[in-house]
Amino acid sequence: MRKVSDILNRKGSGVTAVSADTTVMEALRIMSEQNIGSVVVMDKDAFLGIMTERDYSRKVILMGRHSSDTPVGEIMTIDFPRIKQSDSIEACMQLMSERHIRYLPVIENGKLAGIVSINDVVTETISNQEETISHLQNYIQS
Repeated sequence: MRKVSDILNRKGSGVTAVSADTTVMEALRIMSEQNIGSVVVMDKDAFLGIMTERDYSRKVILMGRHSSDTPVGEIMTIDFPRIKQSDSIEACMQLMSERHIRYLPVIENGKLAGIVSINDVVTETISNQEETISHLQNYIQS
């Protein structure tokens, strides 16, 4: 059974982080430059939340706010369930599906160890299925 640690080992544990007082405009610029859909909001080593494209569209644009003077701390999502590296990919998929979320913070010993996205979960699931198919093909051919 695949674990969250498999995802972090494959993609690395690095995240793009900003402080809570970073403007939404600056966070969007960073996201655009790195071709990512979210930034982690940190206070030194403490995980505070995640600002996503969805947060921007729902909490800035639709509310008539301005991204140049709104800090990410005012719009970030904070109520993510936290997962551990030992959690299964299936558990992550279930959590994401039930909660309609695209990101899960991985917390180990009270510190952020990485972020798992729905794309990471799907990629890992496909990789696992491809390996199973390959093993079965090798078995059949031998």
